[in-house]
Amino acid sequence: MAEERAQRRLAAIMAADVVGYSRLMHEDEAGTLARLKALRDDVLDPRVAEFHGRVVKTTGDGFLVEFASAVDAVQLAVDVQSTLAERNAGVADDHRMDLRIGVNVGDVIVEGDDIFGDGVNVAARLEAMAEPGRVYVSGTVFDQVKDKVDLAFDDLGLREIKNIPEPVRTYRVAIDGAAVAAASATGPSAAQQDIRFCTAPDGVGIAYATVGSGFPLVKTANWLNHLEYDWRSPVWRHLLVELARDHMLVRYDERGNGLSDWDVEDISFEAFVRDLETVVDAIGAERFALLAISQGCAVAIDYVVRHPERVTHLILYGGFARGRLRRGSATQAEEEEALLTLMRHGWGQENPAFRQIFTSRFIPDASLEQMRWFNDLQRMTTSPENAVRLRRVFDEIEVEELLPLVSVPTLVLHCRDEAAVPMEEGRRMAARIPGARFVALEGRNHLILEDDPAWPRFLEEVRSFLAGPEGS
Repeated sequence: MAEERAQRRLAAIMAADVVGYSRLMHEDEAGTLARLKALRDDVLDPRVAEFHGRVVKTTGDGFLVEFASAVDAVQLAVDVQSTLAERNAGVADDHRMDLRIGVNVGDVIVEGDDIFGDGVNVAARLEAMAEPGRVYVSGTVFDQVKDKVDLAFDDLGLREIKNIPEPVRTYRVAIDGAAVAAASATGPSAAQQDIRFCTAPDGVGIAYATVGSGFPLVKTANWLNHLEYDWRSPVWRHLLVELARDHMLVRYDERGNGLSDWDVEDISFEAFVRDLETVVDAIGAERFALLAISQGCAVAIDYVVRHPERVTHLILYGGFARGRLRRGSATQAEEEEALLTLMRHGWGQENPAFRQIFTSRFIPDASLEQMRWFNDLQRMTTSPENAVRLRRVFDEIEVEELLPLVSVPTLVLHCRDEAAVPMEEGRRMAARIPGARFVALEGRNHLILEDDPAWPRFLEEVRSFLAGPEGS
C-alpha cells in the first residue's frame, strides 16, 4: 500500500502569548485563569471570527490562529493589541493581560485540526522576539500586506531564527503607540525596586535589589554597577525592565562599589563568590537561574561549580574565564598598566575625559546622552582607589580549569566586534563548557544598548533558553 502523503497548504499563521503568565499564575491562579478566559471570550474569539480565522490550539498562555489571508491576520493582530491597550489602561500589574504577537505566511503540514512545520515555527519565533503590546511580522507577510493596509512598518533587518536555515526579514508593526505605552506604563518599567542589605561573612554590607515576581533570575555583580542609577539609566534600564517582566530579577552591588560598603579590606575574587552566596541565601532562593555579564561571568562559573544543585540555567554574556593579564600578551599588560595609572589620577575628577576612555571601549556606538551617563556613573559608583583594586582582581582572573566542571545548561552570548572583551574569549568559554550553546551577536558594544542590532536577538535567545518548568 502506498504511503499516504502529508497534506500541506499555504497559510497565514498568528502566534500569541501572554506576557509573564507564570508570574500571574503564581500570584493569583484562579483570577488569572478567569481573565484569560475573558480575553478569549471577549477579545480574541469574536475577532477571529470577524477576520475569517480559525483558532488551531491554545497552550495555556498561548494561542495559534490560522488565516487564509495575511491581511486578515495582521489586521486582527493590530486590532487585538489596540483593544488590550484600552482594557489595560490603569489596570494593576497582577490583573493585566499583555500579549506578544508574531505573524508569518508559510507552508504548513495539516494533521487533523492541527498544523505544523516551518511556517508555524517562524510565527512562534517572531512572537518570542516581540515586545509586550507589539506585533512582529515576517518579510513574506510584509510583501503581501504593505499596499493593502493603512499601517507603517519598522524594518528590523534579517534575523536568525532557531532551526530555520536562512535568516528571516523581520518587521515590527508601528501601531499608534497606545499598546506599547499601556504595556510599559505599569509592570516592571514603572515598578519600584526593593533595595535591601545583607552581610557577608567578613562583615561587609552588600546591597541587593529585587523587582518583578516569579521564578528568580539572579544577575551577578560586574565592574561598575549601582542599583539606583542603573535602574533609571539609558544604558541598563531596557535590559533590566525586560528581564523583570517574567521573573523576580535579583541584582546586587559588588563590595567597594555602588550602594555596598566601599571601605573594605578584602577585595578579591574569593570575596566576590562569597558575596553571591550571601545574596542568594538572603533572598531564600533554593533554585534560580543565573545571569552574568562581563567580569561577572567568572564569578558565576565558580559559583555554579560549587553549587550546581541550585542553578537551573546559566547565561554568560560578554564574559571571559581568564583576565587580561592571563592572556599572555605583553602589549595588553602595558596597556592595562597605563589605564590603571589614568584611573588613579583622573577617576574622581569632574572632567570626564579620563573616564571617556573606558566609555568609548564599552559602548562605542552610544548616543551622547548614553556616553554622558556612563561617564558620570563611573565617578559615582566607586572611588579611584577601589576602581583600581577591582580592576586588578579582574585582570588576574583564571577559572578556565573550572569550565569542564560546569554541569548546568549554559548559554554563552558575545558581540562579534566589541573591543572591551574579544569575542574569542566568549567562544573559548563555550568550547570548554560541556554542552554550552554559543551565540555570536552583531555589534560593537560591550553593554547591549536598546537600539543595538544585537538587542532583539539577545532577548529572544535568553527568553527561549529560560523557557521551561524551571526558569520561566
